[in-house]
Amino acid sequence: MGAVLTLLEAVRDLASFDGASVICAAEPFTENSATMIIPDQESGRLPEEVERRGFKYFLEVFIARDFLEDWVTDLNVAPTLVEKCARLIQYAKNDS
Repeated sequence: MGAVLTLLEAVRDLASFDGASVICAAEPFTENSATMIIPDQESGRLPEEVERRGFKYFLEVFIARDFLEDWVTDLNVAPTLVEKCARLIQYAKNDS
């Protein structure tokens, strides 16, 4: 499995991940949640090891990228990394 980073670090590094990858994070989702980026699972389920370590599905990388791009275009001021992370958390919890 991949390295563990914070959700804030994952958001910061979104452009460097394969778009087909999946973001998995520990709940409750916060900017400091332990996070892993894993390859897309054809089964639609997270690998047992990932679940056993307490990670839950957050979003696919391509969805997170697309969502942030769309959101930012509607703003007058560029959001901070913390604001991007908070908006993605809100989206993952309520809209996805």
